[in-house]
Amino acid sequence: MCVALSLQVCLLYTCNMLIELGHFTLILAFAVAIAQTVLPLVGAQTGRRAWMSVAEPAATLQVILVGFSFAVLTWAFVVSDFSVELVYLNSHTDKPMLYKVSGVWGNHEGSLLLWVLILAIFGACAAWFGDDLPQRLRARVLAVQGSVSVAFYAFILFTSNPFNRLDFVPLNGRDLNPLLQDPGLAFHPPFLYLGYVGLSMTFSFAVAALIEGRVDAAWGRWVRPWTLAAWMFLTVGIALGSWWAYYELGWGGFWFWDPVENASFMPWLIAAALLHSAIVVEKREALKSWTILLAILAFGFSLLGTFIVRSGVLTSVHAFANDPERGVFILAILGFFLGGALILFAIRASAMQAQGVFGTVSRESALVLNNILLAVSCFVVFIGTIWPLVAELLFDRTMSVGPPFFNAAFTPFMVALAVVMPLGSLLAWKRGRLNKAKGLLGALAILAVAVAGTAYAVQSGRSALGPIGIALGIWVIGGAALDLWLRSGRGDVSDRLRRILRLPRADWGKALAHAGMGVTILGVSGILAWQVEDIRVAQPGETYEVGAYEFTLQDVTRDLGPNYQTTMAQIAMAQNGRDIDVLYPEKRFYPVAQMPTTEAAIRNGFLRDIYVVIGDPQPQGGHTVRVYIKPLANWIWGGCILMAFGGFLSLTDRRLRIGAGAAKAVPAE
Repeated sequence: MCVALSLQVCLLYTCNMLIELGHFTLILAFAVAIAQTVLPLVGAQTGRRAWMSVAEPAATLQVILVGFSFAVLTWAFVVSDFSVELVYLNSHTDKPMLYKVSGVWGNHEGSLLLWVLILAIFGACAAWFGDDLPQRLRARVLAVQGSVSVAFYAFILFTSNPFNRLDFVPLNGRDLNPLLQDPGLAFHPPFLYLGYVGLSMTFSFAVAALIEGRVDAAWGRWVRPWTLAAWMFLTVGIALGSWWAYYELGWGGFWFWDPVENASFMPWLIAAALLHSAIVVEKREALKSWTILLAILAFGFSLLGTFIVRSGVLTSVHAFANDPERGVFILAILGFFLGGALILFAIRASAMQAQGVFGTVSRESALVLNNILLAVSCFVVFIGTIWPLVAELLFDRTMSVGPPFFNAAFTPFMVALAVVMPLGSLLAWKRGRLNKAKGLLGALAILAVAVAGTAYAVQSGRSALGPIGIALGIWVIGGAALDLWLRSGRGDVSDRLRRILRLPRADWGKALAHAGMGVTILGVSGILAWQVEDIRVAQPGETYEVGAYEFTLQDVTRDLGPNYQTTMAQIAMAQNGRDIDVLYPEKRFYPVAQMPTTEAAIRNGFLRDIYVVIGDPQPQGGHTVRVYIKPLANWIWGGCILMAFGGFLSLTDRRLRIGAGAAKAVPAE
């Protein structure tokens, strides 16, 4: 017994020491970030190589220090060290291990620590893999990245310290928000942060280029991988969040234009525009000023999303914090970086003259149109998200902007974008013609219209938006396939197929990303146009029909989970008298958090989902049961996966990471 007590005391002492050490290394990382900001920037300006060379080891040291802090906080959650206030507020001894770990970033303070860790990792990657960059530009990029780190270290240490201690250690914690105790939400924030913070690198490259007063094809080549990586991570993060909302919240939808959903969608749209405009900079040395502006705005929208989530100005089920003081701090960070970068842009814009010229019908023109549509779409989402706040501040009116506005204002631009995408891919640089693909494009258009017409004929009087979406999806997917086919050159079918397989990964990545967009359009069209919904009070043993299926509420039981109580229904599903499956929707209640959650039962299928939700018991007996039949639901997230995989495939193409940059690298003067 004495030995066990001694071990327990030693463990407690070790945990206490680790917590204090984690806090200390976070402060030390703050100091290193300041050095990374000041010394390389001054060195680049004065030509001192030794000062510029500080940037690389400082970036590496920063990763080590903040990585240790994050590991210590994770350890505190894993061992349920309730002497740490953050662990007490967001964990519980009965919580499954996955959610103990995800509880580290399932709150404001811990998520900010993850944010600065990812920020440091991106900066270190620029230091480790930026050997082809000119020394001055590299030093300035790392210095700007360090300045962003300084701002967020200050935010954490002065307003959101994750290592605050409690004077009296409680026996147990208050548990994590039950809505966040889900695999989808365990991985959703890290991927979003990888996207948000990844855009800080494009911002650093833009500001560094503005300081130098030079943007050329090599700069376009350097900035593209960072933009592509950020866009790819944002795609995965947004898809995970949408998927979680689909099955966890019991709403039965996939996107509700929630302010926090919009906060991640806006930088995604701008990053997509930036990715395409950087190609024009690289290929034709045109659109320089526009590309720099997009790089600044992309990170600006990331900071705006952080402000929305953490300031409390807008209410959302996803929001982390409702502290106005923290919101003011983030607003100051947003104003400093975005305002400073825009002022620098205004001063230096005249130095970024376009060199390449191109015709009205060309791939450059198509990419310009692509950029306009994406930027205006982002502006529409921005207005709809921010307008309730503006109306309350200026007009003292409480109002909300919901799906009707977004659907009406946003959809036309996405339709136009889907129409343009295949055409732009097939045009040549500088001066293009569609004569080469005119016949194939015509056949593709006929196919898309024919399928849309068939869909319209069988849908019995529903909205025409479904068939239009089907036509657009087929048009985009077919355009991506046609692009690959035309790149295979001439010859018989077998030779062209072999050449297609040998095409560069960047070409395949672009085609897959565009095709993924088409697949997502098909999924959205199917679920919006042909969804079947049934809500009723069902009695045990009662059988009823929804669409082509019969459902029977067989039983409703109560049970205990690891840290929750559950009411579980047993609902049999049949078709034409043949049993297909038994579904088990749940209604859970978490006693510690005093919060209920809905766990939908979903029978996934390639062409449709069967989605069942059990509701509350009714005074007259029975339970409320909601059943949805959702055509092509999984195509939405399948398309997102395809887009992200296309981005990853392009990122692995060696030509995207080296080549132009190495060829144009020049030593510091």
